[in-house]
Amino acid sequence: MTPLRLACGQPPPLTGEDFADGQLCISPVSRGGGAGHSRVKDAPNARPSWRTALLNRQIVLASRPHGVPVPENFRLVEGQVRALEEGEILIQNEVFAIDPAVRGMLDDRDDSYLPATPIGGIIPTMVLGRVIQSRNPGFKEGDYGRGFVGWEEYSILNPGNFAIENVHVDPSVPLTAYMGALGWSGITAYVGLKRIGEMQAGDTVVMSAAAGAVGSVGCQVAKLSGCRSVGIVGSKDKAELVTGTFGIDAAIDYRAEPDLDAAIKAACPDGANVYFDNVGGLILDTMLPNMAAFGRIVTCGMMANYNNHDEPYPIRNLWQVLVNRVTMRGFLAYEHLDMLEEAEAQLGEWIRSGALIAQENVTTGIENAPSAFINLMSGVTTGKTVVRLNEGVTTL
Repeated sequence: MTPLRLACGQPPPLTGEDFADGQLCISPVSRGGGAGHSRVKDAPNARPSWRTALLNRQIVLASRPHGVPVPENFRLVEGQVRALEEGEILIQNEVFAIDPAVRGMLDDRDDSYLPATPIGGIIPTMVLGRVIQSRNPGFKEGDYGRGFVGWEEYSILNPGNFAIENVHVDPSVPLTAYMGALGWSGITAYVGLKRIGEMQAGDTVVMSAAAGAVGSVGCQVAKLSGCRSVGIVGSKDKAELVTGTFGIDAAIDYRAEPDLDAAIKAACPDGANVYFDNVGGLILDTMLPNMAAFGRIVTCGMMANYNNHDEPYPIRNLWQVLVNRVTMRGFLAYEHLDMLEEAEAQLGEWIRSGALIAQENVTTGIENAPSAFINLMSGVTTGKTVVRLNEGVTTL
C-alpha cells in the first residue's frame, strides 16, 4: 500500500474583475445550494478592505442522456458568487465523488429518492473542500466541509443539506480517501452490512459489483468481520483484484460464467446469509434462489438499470423471498447518522493499519468530470471514482 500522506493543493488562480467599492460581486448561479460560491481575497494594488470578484465553474446538464451518457450531455459554465446567509459555509472544493446513482437523476423522472436534475442544473454529487468563509458556529475557516451539492469549484453548504459534515481529516490519510473508503461509499458499505444486513461472524456474504466504490470496501469489511466473503464482478482482472489484492474468499465473473446459478452455488454451497446488492437485474434474480433460510438482502443500488430505466430487467424469482423467508430492505446511509462516528472510526483504523485496501481511480480537473462519469457508467473502472480539483490533492 502506498504510504499515506496529505498535502493540500494550492487554490487555482482567481478570475474576474476588481471592484472599486470593495464589495463582493453577487449573482445567483443555477441550482439551489450549488449557487454562488466564493473565496474572498484582497485585490492587488488596493486597500486591504477591497475584495475580488470570484467566478465559480460548474458542470451542468446540457441534455438528457439516452443509455450511457456522452460528452454532449454536459456543459461547463461560469457564474459569480453570492453572499453567505446565516448558518452557511463556503468551501473551496478539492475533491468530489463520481457516483453511479447520479445517472438516475439525469432522467426526467420522479421515481428516485432525490429529484431529477433540470436541464441547465448542476450535476449533483458529494463534495469535500476547505472552509474559506463561515457563518456557521460549527465550522471555522480552514476546516474541511463535506456535503451533497454538485460538480463545481466552490460550494455553499447550509444546515438544510442532509450530508453537511465537518470532517476531521487525519494528516496521515490522503484527501481522496474521504470521498471513497473513508467517505460515504465506505460508510454505506459499513452501515448496510452491519445494520441492514445484520452481518455476523461466520455468515456467507455475497457482494455484487465487488470491485466498485461500495463493493470494494464492503467485501473487505465482510472478510475483516469474520465472514466468508464472495464477490461478483464483471471481468477476470476484477476477479483477480478482489481475491488477490483484497484477499476475499471467492470471486465470480458473471460475464464469463456460462451458468451463473451454478457458479453461485459452488461458491455458496449453504446459501448466502447476506447478499449486498449494488446492481439488481440478472444478478439479483439469480441470487434469490441462492439465499440461505432467513437470509438478508441489502438493497443499495441498481446499476443494471441506471442506463435503461424504461426497460428494467424483469425479476422472475421473487417467490424465493417467501420460500427462504428472506428479508429484503433498501436503505440510504445518510438516514443512519447515529452510526457515522462508529463507521468512520473503524474504517479509518483498518485503512491506517493496511487491513483494508482502498481502491480508487482519480481524474484531475473539473473539466474532465464528464469523462470520468462516462467511464464509470461504461463499467470500465474499479474502486471509487473521484475528481480532484488540482494536482496538489493527494491520492492513495
